[in-house]
Amino acid sequence: MSVTSSSRTAPPADRILGCLLAGAVGDALGAPIEFMSIGQIRRRYGSAGLSDFGECYGRPGGAITDDTQMTLFTLEGLIRAPGDTAPDMSVLRAYLRWLHTQEQPGSVPSEADPTGWLVGIPELHSRRAPGNTCLSALRAAAQGSVGSITTPLNDSKGCGAVMRTAPAGFFAAPRDAFNLGCRLGALTHGHPSGYLPAGVLAASVSLLLAGSSLAEALRSAMDLLRQRPGHHETSDSLAASCALAARGRPTPEDLETLGGGWTGEQALAIAVCAALASDDLADALRLAVNHSGDSDSTGAICGNLVGARDGAAAIPARWLRRLELRSVIERLADETCDFQS
Repeated sequence: MSVTSSSRTAPPADRILGCLLAGAVGDALGAPIEFMSIGQIRRRYGSAGLSDFGECYGRPGGAITDDTQMTLFTLEGLIRAPGDTAPDMSVLRAYLRWLHTQEQPGSVPSEADPTGWLVGIPELHSRRAPGNTCLSALRAAAQGSVGSITTPLNDSKGCGAVMRTAPAGFFAAPRDAFNLGCRLGALTHGHPSGYLPAGVLAASVSLLLAGSSLAEALRSAMDLLRQRPGHHETSDSLAASCALAARGRPTPEDLETLGGGWTGEQALAIAVCAALASDDLADALRLAVNHSGDSDSTGAICGNLVGARDGAAAIPARWLRRLELRSVIERLADETCDFQS
C-alpha cells in the first residue's frame, strides 16, 4: 500500500473535513449498489464494477443516504453539547431531530418544533433507506426509553451505529473517543458487535487526526477494543480484515469472506480491509463499495478512515463537484474547528 503525500502533512482541520467529505463520497458511491450482488454490479457497470457515482434517489449521481444524514446530526449534537452536560444526550436530541426529518409531521413527541439550522435543510428530509433499528430505537427514546450499554433496548448488531459515529473522534483523546463512540452506538444498538465497532471507528479517527498512520491507529483502537466485554466477534473480524489486506489487493469475493457488511463488525472489517489494501483514497472507496452487501455503509466508514488520514485535498474534484450537500458538510466542518478553537 502506498500512502498519499497529503496523509503526513494535512493539517487537522483538513483531516476533519476529509473525514466528513470522504465519508459522504463513499456513501454516495455505494448508494446505487447497496442491495446488489457483485454479479449484478458487474453486469451493470462492467467487469471492474462501479467506478463513479451512479444514478440514485432521483439524482444522476452523488446522492447521500441515511449514513451521512446521521453522521451530520451526530456532529451537530456534539457541537451543541453544553459544557456541563453529557454529550450523549445532546447527540440523542440531534438524532431525534433527524427522526423528525424522517417521520410524518407531529409524530415525534419529544421535539415537535426542533431547533437549529441543520434540521431546516430540505434535502435532509428525504428518506434514504433509514435503518429500522435506528428508527424504532429513536421512537422509543422519544417516549422516554433511552438505550445504553447497561440498559440496551434491543440485541441488534446492525451497522447503523458504526456508520454514523466518526465525529466522536473529533473532540476527544482515543480512549475517551472510544467510550463515547460506544455510548452513542448503544443509543440504538444494544449488542456489543453493534456498538463496539462504533468505538473502534471513533478512536481510530481520533488517532488519525493526531497524525497516526492507519495501521498504528487500528492497532491502538484494537487494544482498547480488547479491554471491553463482548469484544471477540469484532476483534476476530478486524484480525481477519487485517490479515486479508496483508495478502494484497482483495477481490470482491475475497472481501465477502468478511461478511456482507450488514452488521457492525462486518461493515467495519470490510472498510478497514479496503483502506489498508488500497493505493490511495479513491482506490480505497471503489474497493470498499464493490461487493455483495451494504455498499454505502462500508464506503462511508472507509471514507471516514481514509479521509481522516489523507485530508480533503486527496478527494478527487470530480466527486466533490457532484456530491450532494457538500456545502452543508463544509459548514459543519467549519463549525467544528470554531468549536475546538
